Amino acid sequence: MPSAKGHITVKPVNVEMAFNPSAHEPVRLEYHAARLFVGQNIHGEDKTYDDLKETYQIAILAKMKFFPDENFAHNFLYYDPDTHISLGGRTRIITVELVKTGPVADKPVEEMTNAELWAVFFQYLTDEEKRGKIIQIINREEGIAMALETLVNITQDEIEYARMSNLIKSQLDWNTALFEARSEGRDEGLREGLNQASLDIARKMKEMGFLAEQIQAATGLSTETIIQL
Repeated sequence: MPSAKGHITVKPVNVEMAFNPSAHEPVRLEYHAARLFVGQNIHGEDKTYDDLKETYQIAILAKMKFFPDENFAHNFLYYDPDTHISLGGRTRIITVELVKTGPVADKPVEEMTNAELWAVFFQYLTDEEKRGKIIQIINREEGIAMALETLVNITQDEIEYARMSNLIKSQLDWNTALFEARSEGRDEGLREGLNQASLDIARKMKEMGFLAEQIQAATGLSTETIIQL
């Protein structure tokens, strides 16, 4: 998570990229958003519920459409479905479907919303033809510039936190995928397929300039494997 700068309030944020999300993705996002929210330290006599910060579980869905509409970004929060009254809570689940960003990629940067800036940034970060636009986006959106700086200056504590969270997520993701595969009679070769997916993600992260420690935290691969890619 980013370090505080000036008067910027640091909020818990977990950003993940899913290339081929399963049908369980919505409940998975809800679970990890809850973990992020309750993981905040509000222990002590001087702490109250007001000390809980807004938390954001952000899923970048990369290779396929997930929701049936044409909106590339969705912002989920608690509300009463009958009256549409919001609980006003501090947990947010945000999804961005990169395959739907094509129509906004050609918009002038100054006309893009924050959601559009982030979506185009993630979709075209390594696209040489869009390099000029990506630079404009970085210069315009402070949050994106801070995210890039954080990726370069990530601390050991953050690496350990990411590694711990990744272990929990990996185990749950593995169990869910294995259950689905067994129920459909296709569990043979599943382990090999998941390992290959981790290798593909690691290669992409290396191309984007991520450090070996960051790639290890995100994929669970050994440092030796990552170096050899």
